[in-house]
Amino acid sequence: MASSLTDLACAVLATPAPDGKVSATAAAAAAWRRGQCAGVGRCRPPDRPARAARPELRPPREMPRRGTGTRHGRIALLHALAHIELNAIDLAWDLIARFAGDGWPPAFFDDWVEVAADEARHFSLLRRRLNALEADYGSLPAHDGLWLAALQTREDPLARLAVVPMALEARGLDVTPATIAGLQRAGDEASAAILDIIYRDEIGHVDAGRRWFEHLCERRGLDSRTTWRGLLERHAKGLVKPPFNDPARAAAGLDRGYYASA
Repeated sequence: MASSLTDLACAVLATPAPDGKVSATAAAAAAWRRGQCAGVGRCRPPDRPARAARPELRPPREMPRRGTGTRHGRIALLHALAHIELNAIDLAWDLIARFAGDGWPPAFFDDWVEVAADEARHFSLLRRRLNALEADYGSLPAHDGLWLAALQTREDPLARLAVVPMALEARGLDVTPATIAGLQRAGDEASAAILDIIYRDEIGHVDAGRRWFEHLCERRGLDSRTTWRGLLERHAKGLVKPPFNDPARAAAGLDRGYYASA
């Protein structure tokens, strides 16, 4: 019997090994695209996804110094980004499973399945680059800050969309071009090319978050910009701050009416 989409989402969340999570994501996305799932279904996700023993999770202040000027700094940077992408795989599947019963149209699930597949591809690209630099994911410590944002927004899809794609991922649009430029100055074109792929895909992810946030605000009779600012004040105060990458944000439909007062 075919599994539902949320069954597959929960299976990814229950997979601890990064390679297994990536392959399970690819299989789930392919099944959904081909119409081989038994509908959306209902499956309650765990509050935390399964994780391998490594990397060791430490407070953010104990993270290795990242940068683009040295090999060690670049390894630390790529490792941190790989950790973000692994969490992003789980965040996409958690969004699907946790909020499946909120009356979304099929296009909502289409979008977030594709986001999950993108994040898995990003993780694989970063891990292969780490391997080329004689390192691997798990060889350095990481922190749990991204999943804390998921825990803080697990009761309301509006809060989840406001904080994760529309704030955290949008922040990535602000800072990634400078990181790419630093890698290019250091002569690391291979790493810069990977970050450019991620950057371009993330514009689409922010756009998806913004569209479904506005869709839900309209259903609830809320002003999207006022609601977004209120949710950020409650769940992620201080996260939205300049400088902003206005062209990339505009490409994602995130106009200055959202964040101009930050």
